[in-house]
Amino acid sequence: MVQPNATALASRSEGLAARLPALVIAAERVAATVTQGIHGRRRVGLGEAFWQFRSYEPGDPPQRIDWRRSARSDRVFIRQTEWEASQTVWLWRDGSASMHYHSSPNLPEKRHSAELLLLALAHLLLRGGERVGLMGAGPVPSASLTVIERMALTLIREPDPRSLPAAAELPRFSHAVLCGDFLSPVEEIAAVLRPHADRGVKGHLLRVLDPAEASLPFAGRVRFAGLEGEGELMFPRVESIREEYVNRFLAHEAALKDLARALGWSMTTYRTDEPAEPALLRLWVVLGEREA
Repeated sequence: MVQPNATALASRSEGLAARLPALVIAAERVAATVTQGIHGRRRVGLGEAFWQFRSYEPGDPPQRIDWRRSARSDRVFIRQTEWEASQTVWLWRDGSASMHYHSSPNLPEKRHSAELLLLALAHLLLRGGERVGLMGAGPVPSASLTVIERMALTLIREPDPRSLPAAAELPRFSHAVLCGDFLSPVEEIAAVLRPHADRGVKGHLLRVLDPAEASLPFAGRVRFAGLEGEGELMFPRVESIREEYVNRFLAHEAALKDLARALGWSMTTYRTDEPAEPALLRLWVVLGEREA
């Protein structure tokens, strides 16, 4: 039993190592393209209300080390204030099975597109003087570009299988960008988002979709298999349900927009057959407008 597990682990780690540099480089390239002609978002100020301790990272000012807390551990800790925490932009990517979908071998999986866009956004935010962090697991929030590779490693490891983020409590008045297909019932999405909005968290939904999910372009006899245990459906002539499907899809999209608007959030949509740069620029502009 030990040897097969070790072999599988070695194979998986090799694939992970091979993909990591390509993802980071691609994200940097997309961010570099969008960077031209935009301005940074750096803000100045110091917080006074204590929020939490975090581990010291290279680049942190030594005067912010909490020596009393550090003396009780084998690690060095920084005293993080609530103002600083609130300025962190928290990122999240849907890791559920539906994000592995792609309707054509020529299109990337939705998950891969989501990872690319989030890391490219992280590049832009860091260049603008922001701190970035991942909701849930991952490295502590940082304002250093060195966090990108650690975030990428967390994103492409075995993901959290949930289609919505856990009900983790974000700091008051912080910012969040949630990236996924958001195909869950709107009521379930609202139940996750409302507690954050009630704490003053400003958020944005970056919806990533395969083009086939919006138009149902298939014809003839088609069997649909649910990626998340929904079972199978067979349609002798799938085009006969296309109009009803598209109407339901548009109604779900409209309900998502209404929910975001009601919470004071925003939403943009990216389809995986589109270039990443325009989508990232749209997202950047929307985030900037919400802070204006």
